[in-house]
Amino acid sequence: MTLRTFLRDSSGAAAVEMALITPMLIVLLFGGSEAGHFVWTQHKLTEAVRDGARFASRLSVFDVCNGATSTLADPNLARVKLLTRTGQLTNTNVLPVVRGWTAGQVTVTVSCQAFVNTGIYTQLGQAGPVVTVAATNVTYPSLFGALGNITRGVTLNARSSAAVIGI
Repeated sequence: MTLRTFLRDSSGAAAVEMALITPMLIVLLFGGSEAGHFVWTQHKLTEAVRDGARFASRLSVFDVCNGATSTLADPNLARVKLLTRTGQLTNTNVLPVVRGWTAGQVTVTVSCQAFVNTGIYTQLGQAGPVVTVAATNVTYPSLFGALGNITRGVTLNARSSAAVIGI
């Protein structure tokens, strides 16, 4: 075989092209999967704190505030935190909504003088309280774990507030 014949031969061109493009296709496949998992995990965290705030908003106003002082305490506080983290009210053995999410990363705060004393709150004799449920510094659980260090140190945060309307 001469050099000229060798240079014109194209019998292995498809294999070489596939070998060159395969690493890029693998990166796109796994990168797209990881990006989708990140968005889905952030959505689950946001939905969980919204559920916790909605649940807390249905508590009695007097279980949450007494005038200007917050009275939200156990067992209601523990139930709000458990519902936020696991989606359950009583079963503490359920896995969290986001893998690795601990109870210490859920905070519940109450603002007893949040808005004006109107509507149903005039009958109660106090201003309407607002409950804020937040998830802070929740470590993102990478889809592929130790395969890549790209997501190491990424944390997720979410916050939701709701006016307490339970009577």
